[in-house]
Amino acid sequence: QVQVVESGGGSVQAGESLKLTCTVSGLTFDNYAMAWFRQIPGKEREGVSCITWSGSYTYYAPSMKGRFTISRDNEKNTLYLEMNNLKPEDTGMYYCAADPGHRYTAGWGSLCSGLNPLDAWGQGTLVTVSS
Repeated sequence: QVQVVESGGGSVQAGESLKLTCTVSGLTFDNYAMAWFRQIPGKEREGVSCITWSGSYTYYAPSMKGRFTISRDNEKNTLYLEMNNLKPEDTGMYYCAADPGHRYTAGWGSLCSGLNPLDAWGQGTLVTVSS
């Protein structure tokens, strides 16, 4: 059984940083691309960033590029999202997905989403950024 568990969310002031962690079990972690999504209140869930199985390629949504960094440690079955210079509009629930599917809008296309994805999700971790 695949388990995806996010952690690291919290409440910060604008301009501060947070590092999210996603731990995965029940699958061969380094076989799969990984991704972070977020859902801002009142909006659809959207893709934030993804990373290929080896970590060689990454994608960032335009509004996150330069502020967020995705990384993975295949030895620890763990995915990270380092978020710097956080803005109030970054407030939302952040989700980790293993081998993400096509249910939600994401700009990475086939870089991280295949034809028959596993699409395993965690329960999310809440990020709140105040001004």
